[in-house]
Amino acid sequence: MSSDVKQRWVRRWDAQQERYIADREERFRVVADVVAWSLRRSSGPGRSSGPGRPDGSGRRPRVVDLGCGPGSLSTRLAAELPDIEIVGVDADPLLLGLGAESGLRTVRADLTDPGWPDATGLARPWDAAVSSTALHWLQPDALRELYRTVAARLRPGGVFVDADHRTHTDPVASELARHVRDARAERAGVTGNEEWGAWWEAVLADPELGPLVDARSATAIAHSGGSKLTLEQQMAALREAGFSTVSTVWQCGDDLVVVAVR
Repeated sequence: MSSDVKQRWVRRWDAQQERYIADREERFRVVADVVAWSLRRSSGPGRSSGPGRPDGSGRRPRVVDLGCGPGSLSTRLAAELPDIEIVGVDADPLLLGLGAESGLRTVRADLTDPGWPDATGLARPWDAAVSSTALHWLQPDALRELYRTVAARLRPGGVFVDADHRTHTDPVASELARHVRDARAERAGVTGNEEWGAWWEAVLADPELGPLVDARSATAIAHSGGSKLTLEQQMAALREAGFSTVSTVWQCGDDLVVVAVR
């Protein structure tokens, strides 16, 4: 299949995602800002003062994109921080295949499989782990285990940055957050963008993507109902996993960027 076909579907993916995340590009920039902050903060004698630069040993900062899909977040991070070594991890061969034209390194692995960190090929410690609109598909126990795994792989001061939708324990707060998000989408003019389900229906029906569709079908990819963790429960789970500082750094309604510092 041609590069143009893949790129067209990635652009269409990005457009349908903006239906649900009106400020998606700004959210990506915030994730990059957090990673840059962490790298700059860790600079010391023998290391460059610039974010994303190799340290005195020549080691490039290591970043893992969890549930990377077609690489939307990874490509933005690589553009903002060109000296980092980034590896995307996802279980879906179709999404990975669509993003193959980015030139970034990706690996196919299931984040619920205990062996997924080794599949990245990155030695410990990692400098950052990031994710965008992906981890809410995991069940609560699997998500808590993922947090523990990531915390164990990160260096002291390393960060986990999760950009996703979260409800609140207080139902009134959740209702208000959804209202603010929906109002923002109306103002941004993205409510008419393609829906997530319609994108999947169309991409799976494209004959030009036959090999990728077949590969996906063979793996029996399915999304569960998700973790259903509220923001408050997520932050508590991150602290229990061993992160010293957990905070939101950006929010629009129920769309948030949560940062956990190792």
